[in-house]
Amino acid sequence: MRTWFITGASRGFGTLIAERALRAGDAVIATARKPEEIAARLGDHPNLLAVRLDVTREEQAHQAVAEGIKRFGRIDVLINNAGFGVLGAVEETSASETERLFATNVFGVLNVTRAVLPHMRRQRSGHVINISSIGGYHAYMGWGVYGSTKFAVEGITEALHQELAPLGIHATVVEPGFFRTDFLDEQSLVKTALELSDYDETVGAMRKHAEAANHAQPGDPVKFADAMLALVNAPKPPQRLALGSDTIARIEAKNRFVAQELAQWNELALSTDFKD
Repeated sequence: MRTWFITGASRGFGTLIAERALRAGDAVIATARKPEEIAARLGDHPNLLAVRLDVTREEQAHQAVAEGIKRFGRIDVLINNAGFGVLGAVEETSASETERLFATNVFGVLNVTRAVLPHMRRQRSGHVINISSIGGYHAYMGWGVYGSTKFAVEGITEALHQELAPLGIHATVVEPGFFRTDFLDEQSLVKTALELSDYDETVGAMRKHAEAANHAQPGDPVKFADAMLALVNAPKPPQRLALGSDTIARIEAKNRFVAQELAQWNELALSTDFKD
């Protein structure tokens, strides 16, 4: 029996992953700012421990991990899922909006990961899974600051993948596209207080698109949760896992663009080396 530690487990991906793990016979330490919502959704289960956790508070992360270890003795899978979005132009996103976003989406991931890794290192086993976004690989207008938090998660995970491999611990960053969750609802998505008319054709259009796309996204959240079980069961899990047809299309388009631009500017790029 594996033990999962899942952040943001009171709804969306977090709840579905916890549900699938429990069905597989595993134990789950499900965390959220309001753990009573976890119990309301998942019910009473002998292998479930609902724990209060605000990921922006490092002391709570250590406390939640300690409670989980006391109950189940180990943590085999960490799912850093807690996070939210901010929709607005880079210029429109205030310092306070940016700081709050990074506190959860980046520093929260680091807080929880630092709390869990000592136990995985002691075991010489484990799997750290960080939920990113297609916005962490390919930036979008209107999602620049949000995407920057996910770009940070991508970089953190790539480094973890190299650092943890000799210790028998895997690290994977998961890049979902648009899935039919409540991510575009007000409880998960914040719109910047400032909206500048100069961005009406770009960011304004993205705001309208987000409203129209809400609960009409192409991705199936249940299949996403199933994919997490497949990922954890893989003997050699990948460093990066893209999920969704929209994600695949965006990644392929960006890779083509980067290759073309690199070739176009190759001569200038190579000319900057010392001529020893």
